[in-house]
Amino acid sequence: MNAKDALILKTAGGVIAAESRAVAGLSKTLGASFLKAVRLLEGCSGKAVLFGVGKSGLIARKIASTLASTGTRSVYLHPVESLHGDLGMIASDDVAVALSYSGETEETAKLLPILKKQGLPVISITNNPDSRMARYSDVTLCLHVKAEACPYDIVPTSSTTAMLALGDALAVTLMTLKGFDKKRFARLHPGGSLGKLLNLKVGDLMHKGRENPVVKESASVADALKVMTATRAGAVSVVGAGGKLTGYFTDGDLRRRLQDGFCDLSLPVKLVMTRGPLTVHPETMAMEAARLISEKKIDNLPVTDSATGRPIGIIDERDLLKEGLG
Repeated sequence: MNAKDALILKTAGGVIAAESRAVAGLSKTLGASFLKAVRLLEGCSGKAVLFGVGKSGLIARKIASTLASTGTRSVYLHPVESLHGDLGMIASDDVAVALSYSGETEETAKLLPILKKQGLPVISITNNPDSRMARYSDVTLCLHVKAEACPYDIVPTSSTTAMLALGDALAVTLMTLKGFDKKRFARLHPGGSLGKLLNLKVGDLMHKGRENPVVKESASVADALKVMTATRAGAVSVVGAGGKLTGYFTDGDLRRRLQDGFCDLSLPVKLVMTRGPLTVHPETMAMEAARLISEKKIDNLPVTDSATGRPIGIIDERDLLKEGLG
């Protein structure tokens, strides 16, 4: 390793170590002040309003987003914009949460006395418990950061990492207290992977109608292959006289039969199909279908009506993979 590479790794390692120490130092914050902050936010009938300028503002935005996505109504407002009209977005039942490493950021410090006059509880997140911002706060959460990770102790690094971790601690604590579960999370994240895991059902993804290949037991293997090929499903459901699923025949079954010497395509498909195949229903969660397909190492599954046993669709591994469920 040359000297430049060694310097790169040493510098990066130093940053990670410094920021790790900053997060570890937050253990000193987990006391009476943290409990009071959580109680204020838990009992808030309005919303949490986050404030911050610069890097602290970026962290405030992220905390507001995390709170909102985990069941605590919240919004970020820029202190400058708030002083020029956006205060109208704040209601009397809100709770203010202000972020500033020094606690002396001019715009934020000017805003807090106004919020206090309006009767809003104020939570400050700062490294300076004696700051102007802290003096106008009902609760001060001190970061206890000893130094930034940059060599000149200037660039917001350790401090913003600590702010972010403390915001996550607040959000997850509130989430737990409110009983915010996976289903509620999914309702707020319908487009995310977890939302899909918890919302999508087989009926939302299955191929049906003309795209659902079905033949009768009396159909020949050749006829079954024609239907299978026409739908590009690579499989066909086989039904008895009452239309109930009795078997399943796939291109994999055909290949295995051919390897065993089978070549008579005029035989009824019922003689070569898999009887009593594994099935799912439209109400089955898509994630469960994905699990079955993966465990059984198959490409697709027939979908049957839970009341009648009739094949009403087919769910394919490719459709599940498109939704990130493979």
